[in-house]
Amino acid sequence: MKKSIFLLCIGFYGIMNAQIPTGYYDGTTGLTGAALKTKLSQIVTSGHQDKGYGWTVFASSDRDKYYENDNSVLDVYSENPTGPDPYKYSIGTNQCGSYSGEGSCYNREHSIPKSTFDDKTPMHNDYHHLLPTDGYVNGKRSNYPYGEVGSASWTSKNGSKLGTSKLNGYSGTVFEPIDEFKGDIARIYFYFATRYQSQITTFSYDMYDGSTFKVFAEPFLSMLLKWHQQDPVSQKEIDRNAAVYAYQGNRNPFIDHPEYIAQIWGTVMAVDDASFSKNLTIAPNPVKGNTIQVTGDKDLKQFKKAFIYNTVGQNVQTIDNPFQNGNTITLKNLPKGVYILKTGELNTKFIVD
Repeated sequence: MKKSIFLLCIGFYGIMNAQIPTGYYDGTTGLTGAALKTKLSQIVTSGHQDKGYGWTVFASSDRDKYYENDNSVLDVYSENPTGPDPYKYSIGTNQCGSYSGEGSCYNREHSIPKSTFDDKTPMHNDYHHLLPTDGYVNGKRSNYPYGEVGSASWTSKNGSKLGTSKLNGYSGTVFEPIDEFKGDIARIYFYFATRYQSQITTFSYDMYDGSTFKVFAEPFLSMLLKWHQQDPVSQKEIDRNAAVYAYQGNRNPFIDHPEYIAQIWGTVMAVDDASFSKNLTIAPNPVKGNTIQVTGDKDLKQFKKAFIYNTVGQNVQTIDNPFQNGNTITLKNLPKGVYILKTGELNTKFIVD
């Protein structure tokens, strides 16, 4: 995923730890789940100063020192990681203003749309989720959730896309950044869910499930976890975290300690859509009751067990000899969400609606 700024997980902890203030994460050792998230929320809230809605921090947080290395604005919606950028901006001199298309000017993107929290502060002015981006692309993204696009209605010059979601369980319009920055976006979202834990149930967004702890609805939680795992923390993010901390007094803990994400939300299974059996199907899907009919391209009776996993890889149900008396499986009152059925070497996704 990351090109010149890619860092292997085993190699970047020394770099990151050199920038973490001594004692910043005191009290987190041994905590997991909701307890860890709550402690992190207290830490990143206590030092946070609302610095207003300005441009100052971008001069230190968002210069391109990683790709062209020319100190231009590092815009995740225009950066081309493998070649020349389609256009570029100079810090402080190309601010929007009006725009007529890509390359006119840059402005400030609320990666969590400001409409979702009614434009209130300090959320509106929190630079951990405020990014300098091309004004026209920012406008095209609008307040649509991030997602993965099946059919694109518009594509930016660096390959970011707007279009119909291909996520299993959400069919609305979504905006998909390029792979290079998907992990960056995911860690911003996990920060926001943690920093504003005490208020987030009052925010309205398709990506949320209305809960204090989990925050994210399926299939968005699985997507963010996948983006985080597939696109590890980069030097760009480490440097930006330090710059925003110097400016507003708090840090994104999931850049300093990316392992916290798994300790709180879990991980997605090490299986992607390409590995799902093309000929293993479940009907009906989405499942509205507790009975599913499984059909496959192989004799299912040979499989002695069927396993149901949630999207963070936890086994929530095991069925012994599932296909001895037909191909109907009864689920054990699974809550709404996305699941994976695995039997033998076959696996597929299904939704409980």
